[in-house]
Amino acid sequence: MSGSYDDSVGVEVSSDSFWEVGNYKRTVKRIDDGHRLCNDLMNCIHERARIEKGYAQQLTEWAKRWRQLVEKGPQYGTVERAWCAFMSEAEKVSELHLEVKGSLMNEDFEKIKNWQKEAFHKQMMGGFKETKEAEDGFRKAQKPWAKKLKEVEAAKKAYHAACKEEKLAISRETNSKADPALNPEQLKKLQDKVERSKQDVLKTKEKYEKSLKELDSATPQYMENMEQVFEQCQQFEEKRLRFFREVLLEVQKHLDLSNAASYKNIYRELEQSIKAADAVEDLRWFRANQGPGMSMNWPQFEEWSADLNRTLSRREKKKASDGVTLTGINQTGDQGPQPNKHSSSLSVQSNTVQSVQSSYNPFEDEEDTGSTVSEKEDSKIKNVSSYEKNQSYPTDWSDEESNNPFSSTDANGDTNPFDEDASPAMEVRVRALYDYEGQEQDELSFKAGDELTKMENEDEQGWCKGRLDNGQVGLYPANYVEPIQ
Repeated sequence: MSGSYDDSVGVEVSSDSFWEVGNYKRTVKRIDDGHRLCNDLMNCIHERARIEKGYAQQLTEWAKRWRQLVEKGPQYGTVERAWCAFMSEAEKVSELHLEVKGSLMNEDFEKIKNWQKEAFHKQMMGGFKETKEAEDGFRKAQKPWAKKLKEVEAAKKAYHAACKEEKLAISRETNSKADPALNPEQLKKLQDKVERSKQDVLKTKEKYEKSLKELDSATPQYMENMEQVFEQCQQFEEKRLRFFREVLLEVQKHLDLSNAASYKNIYRELEQSIKAADAVEDLRWFRANQGPGMSMNWPQFEEWSADLNRTLSRREKKKASDGVTLTGINQTGDQGPQPNKHSSSLSVQSNTVQSVQSSYNPFEDEEDTGSTVSEKEDSKIKNVSSYEKNQSYPTDWSDEESNNPFSSTDANGDTNPFDEDASPAMEVRVRALYDYEGQEQDELSFKAGDELTKMENEDEQGWCKGRLDNGQVGLYPANYVEPIQ
């Protein structure tokens, strides 16, 4: 911003002292540095805010993914709730870090930005008003002293040159006395030269001492003026330093979650959730719902009846009756609350004649609402964890050929859909409209939007034979797909 004084051209700077001509520029530069440091601090806070936001997003994604895996996995009971408590902790901590990000950007960042705008005023020609004022103040304080210093330097130079000339004249006169070739007139000239040089030395010395004395007398005023301008710069810098300290303390408070009551409550609740896990209670629940504690329709002697003796096919067992719960129907785009993963069951009571009056069941046909059922079937548990989705589970045990999905015929004489002798139909590509989980080994499982190949047309019970892209062949409800145009 500043250039050298015109009056100080030729003045040699002998040290790095603040009092030397032009060395005040370091103080002026500190003002420009203060503006740049505000930018650096804002960039520092901005980067930290981005880190806080990224960490919060990663916590949320981690919690969402693992919550789904745990809820769909085989873990159950109080230990499952304790495990899920870690995902709840991550979600709450994620919210706190998003609050930290908001505080850093909305409060700290904006505070520095506004302070910088108020403290530094840009000029039309570039630079800052505060820098120019400091530059002009130092220039004005230093100019008179720098002028006298220039005079001192010139007087000193002249005095040293006169001394050098005097010494040279004396040396020539001394040598001429030993030279017989010189005439008296030449010798006289050398002697006159010595006298003149001595007089020049006296004159330049007197002038040098006078200019130095004047410089010394001007020095106190020079120091006072310089210190006055310097103190103004110090006060400006003090405001910046104090402001930075205040902002850094606020940033520390925003980053320090250890003193936040909500942060402590998160881990207090997590600890309580983990301690609430009870192995005995979980084992008791499993025994009652999945083990020997379950109810059982033990085989009993039954009299023959023409109405009750009709044998049901494998597909008819799936039709609506008292106690049927369907869990594999999900239409994309409008999914309601999911049923409990441990409560999926299919129970058919004996000697009952019920018509289905609940919501639409894709497994039932309108003409079968009055049929009777004579069957005993155990409840089945459907686990859909990440590593069990591809496992096959045995169907209800029976020594009758009608319950074997791979037998040549069904109980009612229907052909086996996997029989090689079944008449093939033209293969058609279809797309799933809903999610479907196969309930038996010979059924396919797919998600809404998946594509598969229909191998046989719909049978009397509303089932089709198809093949997934991975090569798996099985049955699926015909009304769950639509042809691909």
